Amino acid sequence: MRLHFLGANRQVTGSRHYLDVGDTKILIDCGMFQERPYLDRNWEACPVPADQIQAVILTHAHLDHCGLLPKLVREGFRGPVFTTPASADLAELILRDSAEIQAEDVAFKRKRHRKEGRRPKHPEVPLYTLEDVQHAMRRLEPIRYGQPVRISDSVSATFHDAGHILGSSIVEVTVSQGGAIERIVFTGDLGQWNKPILRDPTMLSAADFIVMESTYGDRDHEVSEASDKEAELAALLREGMARGGNIVIPSFAVGRTQEILYDISLLLEEKSVPGLETVPVYIDSPLGIAATQIFEDSSHNYYDEEATAYQAEGVKFFSFSTLVIAQTAEESKEINFDPRQKIIISSSGMCEAGRIKHHLKHNLWRADSTVLFVGYQAVGTLGRSILDGSKSVKIFGEEIQVKAAIEQLEGFSGHADQAGLLEWIGHFPATVERVFVMHGEESVCAVFAGELKKRGYPAVVPGMFETYDTESFAQVPAAAVREAEPAVDVLSLVRARLESADEAQAARMREDLLALLRRWEER
Repeated sequence: MRLHFLGANRQVTGSRHYLDVGDTKILIDCGMFQERPYLDRNWEACPVPADQIQAVILTHAHLDHCGLLPKLVREGFRGPVFTTPASADLAELILRDSAEIQAEDVAFKRKRHRKEGRRPKHPEVPLYTLEDVQHAMRRLEPIRYGQPVRISDSVSATFHDAGHILGSSIVEVTVSQGGAIERIVFTGDLGQWNKPILRDPTMLSAADFIVMESTYGDRDHEVSEASDKEAELAALLREGMARGGNIVIPSFAVGRTQEILYDISLLLEEKSVPGLETVPVYIDSPLGIAATQIFEDSSHNYYDEEATAYQAEGVKFFSFSTLVIAQTAEESKEINFDPRQKIIISSSGMCEAGRIKHHLKHNLWRADSTVLFVGYQAVGTLGRSILDGSKSVKIFGEEIQVKAAIEQLEGFSGHADQAGLLEWIGHFPATVERVFVMHGEESVCAVFAGELKKRGYPAVVPGMFETYDTESFAQVPAAAVREAEPAVDVLSLVRARLESADEAQAARMREDLLALLRRWEER
């Protein structure tokens, strides 16, 4: 049995792991790379032949875990994608939104590149289209928590609640070979304990191998208790309101947005922030709006006891009186021309795409505004640059001065901190054969692996494209994976895209291809 590490290795995004068990070949997650230095990887063919993968196991619906599924299907994958019902619903929303944003970005970049006379690094086409998303969605097969699914005669998988976002999972893969049984546990992203709305992560205690996330593996959240986080949010909202300008909250559309709304609804219920009842709270994210509806519809399957109790008392988490929905682009634009103070919750959470970039452009330069970060900002993203203290940032090709107050509230993180991660793995005996540390910045992975070793766990930090043979624990050269990569038939790919495009899209693609050919000839 071999484990191939194809993403989120010594970095946070692009989760993708390939499990090769003889005749059974499985991909665990198929995520998009979101850190700017690694965006080129999204354009590369899957490092293993897509048509040889029998199944994909999707831990949850965040883009860095599901974002390349449409591309994988276009490259030839024809197996099932097993995931929970909520993850299936959310993945469709997220991938459709991703395809639409890509189309918008391509149109904008094409216009800007031609105006500036720049040569694009990649063809000016989306990574995938809405049609590609539709093909991928047909492969989804919902599986409930605790219900084992047989992938082959020798491999089965069971989903357990990870407490990260609605439907998120820890996946326990059981492999039977030659009368022996081995268990590999993939944590996906582990949530915090005592978080609002969702149940706590499931505790497991038996595994031979663990593939474990480490996003916050080097530190603990400053705010650990729900009451502390609510109090700090109340304080930051009071300060932001006192400045007089807008409070802009970059937020992941799925999970984080709903948690913020939940806490604001409780602050309004408790009347703990004077004047908050007069400040409109905008959700400016079509994806966030749709995801919120799924949260409401799924309450009976996924909510924890506290959220269920509040709901029974009549608290409206997602429909309080000051909540304003900005569904259309026109409604989004009007927000920045409304002189009233407001709270704007918009995506994407790392400020790399979507409507949040427009709100940052209109508010970063204002000293009376506040930008409140409530989620992880990966290295190389716009959000991280702002959080790290950049005096100016480039948005839509324009240099924007940063004069707004920049705040961060870590208590909203959907990831367990170091203490939480150690608490979770502490239920396993130190006789676990290997713990593979991933989904964290390189320095963070190293710190967390060190903490595991102190506790007797044999931890390693795989690099990108590294492969481990679980029988000998020998590391297989990275080339062993890449050699399996098929040659890309560019002409066939271009032909297929042209055939599936409408007349206008096909005309633009032909124009782009001719431009690329001319540039190649000039070299």
